[in-house]
Formats: sequence, structure tokens, C-alpha cells
Amino acid sequence: MIKIEFLGPIGKDPIEVDIQNLTQLSDILKSDKELEHWLKSSAVAINDTIVQQKNIELKDGDKISLLPPVCGG
Repeated sequence: MIKIEFLGPIGKDPIEVDIQNLTQLSDILKSDKELEHWLKSSAVAINDTIVQQKNIELKDGDKISLLPPVCGG
């Protein structure tokens, strides 16, 4: 299983899913209307490393984090 964390203002509890890559995760998350806005603007990290590609092969126990844009100061 892959653990999905929703950080910052996204405000959703973590979930676990059985997926092989980020394309499959995107398909699952697009069905959640609350997440639709965040999917367009958030960065994605796998095991705390920011990634750009959706076809990266995931392994059991991986952690994916959705990182929304934030303002700092």
C-alpha cells in the first residue's frame, strides 16, 4: 500500500491506496471535488523527494505527499 499525505491547507486525512504510479493516483484523486483545485497547484513528493513525472514506479510502503503552494515571510 502507498500512503498519501495531504499537507498544509488541504486539510484531508491521510489515505492508503494500492497503486503502481502517480497517474493512477491522479485518476483516483480527481474524483474528489474537494481536491480538484489542489491537484492543479500542488507539488508532489515521493518519500520526501519532489518529482515531476507521473510514470515513476511506486513500491509498497512509499509515501506520497501533496504539497500546496504556501506564502512565507
